[in-house]
Amino acid sequence: MRFGVLGPVTAWTDAGTPVLIQGLKVRALLADLLVHEGRPVPADRLIDDLWRSELPRNPAATLSAKVSQLRRAFEDAEPGSRALVKSGPAGYSLTVSAATYDALRFDELVASGSVDEALNLWRGPAYADFADEAFVETAVARLTDQRLSACERADLSVSELSELVREHPLREGLRAAHMKALYRAGRQSEALESFSQLRHLLLDELGLDPSPELVALHQSILAQELPHARNNLPAQLTDLIGRSEAVADIASSLGSSRLVTLTGPGGVGKTRLGVAVAASVADRFADGVVLVELAAVTPDASSVSGSLTDAVQAAMDLHDTAGSSVVDRLAAVMGSRLLVLDNCEQIVEEVAVLTDRLLAAAPGLRVVATSREPLGLAGEVVWSVPPLDVPSSSADLEAVGECSAVQLFVTRAAAASRGFALTDETVHDVSVLCRRLDGIPLALELAATRVRALGVRGLVARLDDRFRLLATGHRGAAPRQQTLHAMIDWSWDLLDPAEQSVLRRLAVHADGCTAEAAAAVCDQDDVLDVLVRLVDRSLVVPVVGVEGPRYRLLESVSAYCIEKLQAAGELEAARQRHLSYYVSLAESAELYGGSQIRWLERLDEDAANLRTALDRAIGTGQLNLAERLVEALAWYWFLRGRHAEAMRALDAVSDAERLGALRVGFMYLVGDGRAAAELERWVDSADARGLWWIAYTASDAGDLPRCLELLERALKSFDGDQWGVAAVLLARAKHAHVRADLPALFADASESLRIFRALGDRWGMLQATSWLGAHAELVGDFDGSARLHLESAQLAEKLGLWTEVAGSLGMLGWTSIRLGLFAQARTQAERAYRLASEQGQRSTQALAELVLGFAARRTGALDEAAWRLEAMIDAARQQTEPVLYLSIVLDELGFVRELQGDLAAALALHVESFRIATEFDSLRGMCWALEGIAGCHPDKLLAAKLLGAAAATRASRQYLIATAETMDLDRAEAAARSALGAAAYEAARAAGAALTPEQAFALVESNPAADVL
Repeated sequence: MRFGVLGPVTAWTDAGTPVLIQGLKVRALLADLLVHEGRPVPADRLIDDLWRSELPRNPAATLSAKVSQLRRAFEDAEPGSRALVKSGPAGYSLTVSAATYDALRFDELVASGSVDEALNLWRGPAYADFADEAFVETAVARLTDQRLSACERADLSVSELSELVREHPLREGLRAAHMKALYRAGRQSEALESFSQLRHLLLDELGLDPSPELVALHQSILAQELPHARNNLPAQLTDLIGRSEAVADIASSLGSSRLVTLTGPGGVGKTRLGVAVAASVADRFADGVVLVELAAVTPDASSVSGSLTDAVQAAMDLHDTAGSSVVDRLAAVMGSRLLVLDNCEQIVEEVAVLTDRLLAAAPGLRVVATSREPLGLAGEVVWSVPPLDVPSSSADLEAVGECSAVQLFVTRAAAASRGFALTDETVHDVSVLCRRLDGIPLALELAATRVRALGVRGLVARLDDRFRLLATGHRGAAPRQQTLHAMIDWSWDLLDPAEQSVLRRLAVHADGCTAEAAAAVCDQDDVLDVLVRLVDRSLVVPVVGVEGPRYRLLESVSAYCIEKLQAAGELEAARQRHLSYYVSLAESAELYGGSQIRWLERLDEDAANLRTALDRAIGTGQLNLAERLVEALAWYWFLRGRHAEAMRALDAVSDAERLGALRVGFMYLVGDGRAAAELERWVDSADARGLWWIAYTASDAGDLPRCLELLERALKSFDGDQWGVAAVLLARAKHAHVRADLPALFADASESLRIFRALGDRWGMLQATSWLGAHAELVGDFDGSARLHLESAQLAEKLGLWTEVAGSLGMLGWTSIRLGLFAQARTQAERAYRLASEQGQRSTQALAELVLGFAARRTGALDEAAWRLEAMIDAARQQTEPVLYLSIVLDELGFVRELQGDLAAALALHVESFRIATEFDSLRGMCWALEGIAGCHPDKLLAAKLLGAAAATRASRQYLIATAETMDLDRAEAAARSALGAAAYEAARAAGAALTPEQAFALVESNPAADVL
């Protein structure tokens, strides 16, 4: 039976069926018992809470009857559960635990750092159906405060935080989270306004000023110094004992050295120390601290260097990029950042090469590496992690207690065996044990788990036998490594055969696994009880996963277990079961629809296992399994931006016909010049989704008519596939936007959004929402456009699609340009540019650059506008494929040249812009170009005709000119009217209105003034 109060008071069976509890007083009784979280409640207290002054005739008997009704409801729903309601001398109680009661589970999750998971437990206000009852008042206030504290730490959207700030306007923690979220969404001015609102509220209502922490945050936002990157350091469940001086020493070394490598044998605590150091210095790095776990990157990978950079990109939440070196781009986005490269010893040469290049190219980067050997780079500070301090044989009780090894052992032993302590009776044995184990933290923790069963004296007695065997068993190992191996040997021997079998087979996993995966790979149906016992013995480490706990082996234990697997002759069989399981997992992933976020997170967790499985399939020639795995993971790789990883996998199975269309699409995404030829090779054999995929990815390459043809073919082939239909409509909306076909844009985007919403597919929803925002901008609904692009950005953030966040911020900046909010546009574009640069998203980066160029010209910074726009034009002209945005950039630079007095250069730019707009069938682009030509052409009679043609086309297609954009048009009209006179100007304009844009441009080409071109 499970219970919930984070919302209406509810009970469910273990199978998830709601328990029907009839009667308001019976449900109030359940609520009252839950308030006390398993503690007895006196009968008098319950009677007072339930009836207050309106007591029944026989209160005690009536309460007893209500208790019986509650028990009967439980028993009817789930036999045996009536025993959960207990009675005794102290009163009535309800048996609950963190596993069965959401309020306790919430506390547990928050304490472990799983804030987002904790907030997901809430279904509404606490005790929602009894909120007016006095007996829940204190509990509601406590839970509400805990929820708000969790919200301050969680990754909530701007809209969610805005609602919370409205409800709790004076709560500074929420206000700080709100300001940060606004800033990170590119809304700096709104973040500053939020601070101003709080300052006035505090002064008016309490006579107080904001806290120094909030004032500092305000200053950081003003200076745009707020870090955008989030640290990914894991929350630590236990204290780090005996390493405070080491943390301070290494932190000091990082102040003067850019690379510090922590070395030492397995089990000495390098990883834990490195994470602690990183946490202690995190505030030094404006761009954050990133932990990159490399244990899963092995020398057996098909591309060690590729897997290494994949791991770094994944830890930094970066996407792949086309046409540039991955290492160069990593260096370009490091900024002021600390990288913690953990477990480097397996691939130390590759790590050394990557680290050397990154440090050379990124001056703000610092690196902490953990490895059993140094990286061997110039300037490296090698910090050998020592074992913990052990006591001398003559030390007294006080001196023994001051040794860090003793402190660690006693703390862990007390956790395993309640009541254990360092006393006169135990001090000698504890001292001997710590010396025998050489102060190695892992060995001490393993030993501590056995205190309950053996006692510390029994532990020491058994160690004597174990270490005598070492003399012949491990002579070649270093003394401390012998000790650790012996400790694991000893722990291994204490396991029963079933536990040994599960433990050694777990070692084939990379970066942990779920209980389900453990059962499949260990070839045992009932594996959970064994896992729990292994966790109790500190041989398996539980970590919080998306759908429950995951189980990992420490590196030393994993290496030991691989040896055991080989000795048992089970290694190949275990690896094959691992491969089979992860192929099945990938194929079962529901990445299209309502489960998209959950499955993305699930595959993120198992990315190392999936990569290991693919390497095995390719390395052992099991190409059918490799092809199945690549096909299943392709959409995941796309959504996560792992284009280079996808291409490496596709290259490894390049002969697979079933993957031909996928290969074409990823070739376009990585900028492979052979993509067009591959398109012709595979397009005839592609199915409907394959056709859509090719057309969708090739659309940015410029061959729009061909892509539109493929989209129509795909649409006709989708038979009952609503996702496919919505995807085609989405792509068609993009084409309609290029052509400025407003009815088609709105119709396709709206229908696509309707279908994707019905399917629950957030990727599709954010894409369609973005195109609706583009439509709103074109028709002049700028507030609606901003709202839609912000909604799109929030959807993208939920999915972790930072390229899409950047794109939405870029569109917000463009909307601000059209509103005349140039400072706001610059802020939004700078944020979009940073994100797009990090993610290597060239098209979004170009959009941000475009907004920055527009903002510069409209604020009078003509030189800045010129160099920004010229750089964009130079980059576009170097590309082999047509560039969709080139036309508008040429026009904008044309206006800059006109304002600078270089009319000939301006005219040439506008003419080139018109010709490019014609290639893309963009009437809107043609209008802009004609208006630009009119402003700088010496023949003002012709200029008036061009303005008439552009105005007529705009009117027929409902192309809006925003108020902020009329200055260029007003300037052209004023010059023509002044030169011709009002009557001649109106006549020429009317004559131009009868011309199509192409006919009007023909007049330009035939005009003698065209010689200036």
